[in-house]
Amino acid sequence: MRVVSICPSNTELLAYLDALPLLVGIDDYSDWPESIKSLPRLGPDLSIRMDDVEKLKPDLVLASLSVPGMEKNIDELNKRKIPYIVLDPQNFEDIANNLIEVSRAIGMEEIGIRKSAAFLNQLNEFKKIASTIENRPSLYWEWWPKPVFTPGKINWLTKVSEYVGAYNIFADIEEASIQTDWDDVATRNPDYICLAWVGVSHQKVKPELVQKRPDWNQLPAVKNNRILVLEEYLYCRPSPRLIKGIEKLGKILHPAAFEQLEIEPLFDK
Repeated sequence: MRVVSICPSNTELLAYLDALPLLVGIDDYSDWPESIKSLPRLGPDLSIRMDDVEKLKPDLVLASLSVPGMEKNIDELNKRKIPYIVLDPQNFEDIANNLIEVSRAIGMEEIGIRKSAAFLNQLNEFKKIASTIENRPSLYWEWWPKPVFTPGKINWLTKVSEYVGAYNIFADIEEASIQTDWDDVATRNPDYICLAWVGVSHQKVKPELVQKRPDWNQLPAVKNNRILVLEEYLYCRPSPRLIKGIEKLGKILHPAAFEQLEIEPLFDK
């Protein structure tokens, strides 16, 4: 079977299913694991070159609606009558269901059911550890600095916060993504500032820019140097790889509670 992925989270989902040998093409932002880097590139996820997709003669395209603007990819796939599945996970249950949906479509349903169960079991292990933590710090997740975007309740990062023994300061707002401002964030006074700017390498994110925001130098999180620059690829993509992000952040916030944690070796590759 010939499969094309036009979104990084979909590529990572295929990796978790051990289905990478089926891939014949990927979007420009798919960068993990190493074994995919020799595959044909089809453009950034918002500007996929559909002529190139069509030339690959895929039996299935894994499309996405995780970023506004991806709808035009779906329109073009329909127009060209290219078989596709659209994934738009907002939470961990959606990701678990996507594993089964995709595995069924590629003839690997038994593996998908097993992998989905393993994924949920790992989340349960995080839940058990988090339940032992009494002092839960508050987290401010910054997806974009200006205008300010942050995840609300209906987003996987709110659950990530819970799994690491913390909570999202914007979990009271019933939205997946919230546009707010620096004053609102400062009023909520988070214990930690988590910078994971979408599409930006963590090496390029400068925490000193946060310190220069009006009155932010008075925030305890800034005073106590609790500004975390996190890898966008471990937190901003709705894929099973979020497990690795949870493990990493858990060990930062509560090292004693998470030190004995072991996760599936796949995510260390």
